[in-house]
Amino acid sequence: MNTELFRCAPPHADAREPWSAGEFEARLRACETGYHIHHPFNQRLNRGELQPFQVRAWVANRFYYQVKIPEKDAAVMANCDDRAERRRWVERILDHDGRGDFGGSNAGGIEAWSRLGEATGLRREALWSHRHVRAGVRFAVDAYVNFARNRPWEEAAISSLTEMFAPKIHADRLAGWPTLYPWIEAEGLGYFRSRIPLATRDVEHGLEVAHRWCTTRARQERAIAILQFKLDLLWSMLDVIENAYPDDLPMESRP
Repeated sequence: MNTELFRCAPPHADAREPWSAGEFEARLRACETGYHIHHPFNQRLNRGELQPFQVRAWVANRFYYQVKIPEKDAAVMANCDDRAERRRWVERILDHDGRGDFGGSNAGGIEAWSRLGEATGLRREALWSHRHVRAGVRFAVDAYVNFARNRPWEEAAISSLTEMFAPKIHADRLAGWPTLYPWIEAEGLGYFRSRIPLATRDVEHGLEVAHRWCTTRARQERAIAILQFKLDLLWSMLDVIENAYPDDLPMESRP
């Protein structure tokens, strides 16, 4: 983990000029090269090269991340003293936890992901018990939640800007999986479809926060470091999954 994220800023003033809004955003977006869409495991996933047990393993481990996202967002709100910002941010919790009767479009992202798990052949109990979650994945996700709890809410908001790169990864799955993995029930892909517009909305808000908070070069550079921290975290999750579920994993160890 990048310990620079937790160091205090030096006491002297930063005399450097901040980047323009356009350059700052361009530098944030340039971090896409480290997004897990480029990870070898994800590339194999999107080429249809994984066996069913490997797809199920990915879904089960990623589910731990999904169920922790509302906790992360609640931590952001707990640290935020701006009522207007809290009223906007609470939408993210509802997007994942669900609304109203939790049926249909009100089900939320967690329920949508659990349906993806069932569509791949995972039993609901196995998914919700997290029995297939590897220790390294749990550690990475918990580190993300702890970051949100212990840092200023603006920094936690900036860490969510990995969603800038999410619409493409969702679109790739929607385009390829029905042909590459026809054994997955089509209705299970609803999560990817629903997240594209929501991610776009959340990115607009996250960038607003970043531009407003990052008024100095030092804060702009910190924002990039925070975004890289989150990218590293997502990448490390796939490292763990890839190593834990090789092609020749014995049958008795497969989910």
